[in-house]
Amino acid sequence: MLPNTGKLAGCTVFITGASRGIGKAIALKAAKDGANIVIAAKTAQAHPKLPGTIYTAAEETYTIAKYGMSMCVLGMAEEFKGEIAVNALWPKTAIHTAAMDMLGGSGVESQCRKVDIMADAAYCIFKKPKSFTGNFIIDENILKEEGIKNFDVYAVTPGHPLLPDFFLDEQPAMVTKKADSYGAVPELKEEKTQPPPKARSGAVEETFRIVKDSLSDDIVKATQAVYQFELSGEDGGTWFLDLKSKGGNVGYGEPSDQADVVMSMSTDDFVKMFSGKLKPTMAFMSGKLKIKGNMALAIKLEKLMNQMNSKL
Repeated sequence: MLPNTGKLAGCTVFITGASRGIGKAIALKAAKDGANIVIAAKTAQAHPKLPGTIYTAAEETYTIAKYGMSMCVLGMAEEFKGEIAVNALWPKTAIHTAAMDMLGGSGVESQCRKVDIMADAAYCIFKKPKSFTGNFIIDENILKEEGIKNFDVYAVTPGHPLLPDFFLDEQPAMVTKKADSYGAVPELKEEKTQPPPKARSGAVEETFRIVKDSLSDDIVKATQAVYQFELSGEDGGTWFLDLKSKGGNVGYGEPSDQADVVMSMSTDDFVKMFSGKLKPTMAFMSGKLKIKGNMALAIKLEKLMNQMNSKL
């Protein structure tokens, strides 16, 4: 891991979202340098499933820094140019936090890195001059620039395939390098006969037609999941996307195999999501998309949607 150098000694670091997880880890890293800590967080009372409050974090005398949403970075970097540096920091893989446990379910931690990697990456940014501003930074990339080569030290389960982050299109090298040894790319199942689809028309049917034309054995191997869509509104109903059977398949109605993930949303939002106009993560967080089943497999579908965008 990246060692502390003391460069932040005497600096004041104001950090929001400081009660737990990534924010708290960044606080710990900065405080070890002797930084003055200012903590801001909305959690004042303990949550039954999300441990940590602003008071328990303050008891450890450490500070945190919260990166802003990417959409704010460019404008704020220009507005405060020469005075305050503004950068966005994103993880390359899923980071193990209490929230990730809630979303991903049992066993998801083995596919995650520890919060320490974000703390080390943020520390790298803190050490840079104010002229380093308006950048979009991935944790692994900036640490490589600092000479870090062994990233297994950041893994919850060293050597295990890692789950890619929600917001990045690229796959971590460890995913493709280690997948075979962990059975992440199982043998193809023989294609099962699906019930004949009913005659449909409209934007949803056209979207599924394009998806079907884009399927390949490689996509099926990389995904290995059956998705069911419960769509409300015009041209809605139950649809499926089978990425387990050889070659893959789509259609109207329920899949012949039990769905690994069931997604419920309106037909309008479904079309927007597959055409790249609505991020699945944003749809989920705003309540437009409801998900039941394996969250890790739901995340895999987002990468496939990104591949579809240019065709929809």
